[in-house]
Amino acid sequence: MKRIALFPGSFDPFTNGHYDVVVRGAHLFDEIIIAVGNNTTKQRYIPVERMIDVIQRVFKDQPKVQVQAYKGLTAEFAREKGAKFLLRGLRNTTDFEYENTIAQANRHVNPELETVFLITSPRLAAISSSIIREIHRFGGNVNEFIPFPISAIEDSVSL
Repeated sequence: MKRIALFPGSFDPFTNGHYDVVVRGAHLFDEIIIAVGNNTTKQRYIPVERMIDVIQRVFKDQPKVQVQAYKGLTAEFAREKGAKFLLRGLRNTTDFEYENTIAQANRHVNPELETVFLITSPRLAAISSSIIREIHRFGGNVNEFIPFPISAIEDSVSL
C-alpha cells in the first residue's frame, strides 16, 4: 500500500522550515500532498492560488510531492485523498501543545489518521510565516527565509 502523507497548512508564505519538513518527509513517505488551506481566523497575505503556483515550482523536480488547495476539515480531506498520515513540523514546545490538540481532534474525525511530527532543523526553528510577513510588510529582505524568490509573490501580497 502506498504511504501517502498530507502536509496541511496555510503556508502564508511557505517557508524554508516547511520546505525542510517536506524534503525530510519524502524519505519516509511514497507521496506527500502539500495541502494549502485557508485559516478562517486570518486574512491571507498571499492568495492561495499564487502560493500553490509558487510551491509547485519549488517542487517541480520532485515527483513524490503534489500541491493542492483544500477547504473544510483536514481529516476529511486526508480521507478523500487516501492519506493515512498527517505530516507536521514542530519548532518548540508551544508548537507541540497546539499540534497535539489538533492531532487528537483529527484522530477523532478520522480514526485511521496518524500524525507524524518532525522536529524542525535547529537553524530553521526561529522562522515562522507571521514573522516573515511582518518583515516583508515593512520592507525587510526575507529571501533567506523562503525557498523561492520574493519577486514570485510581491505583486499579489495583501498589505
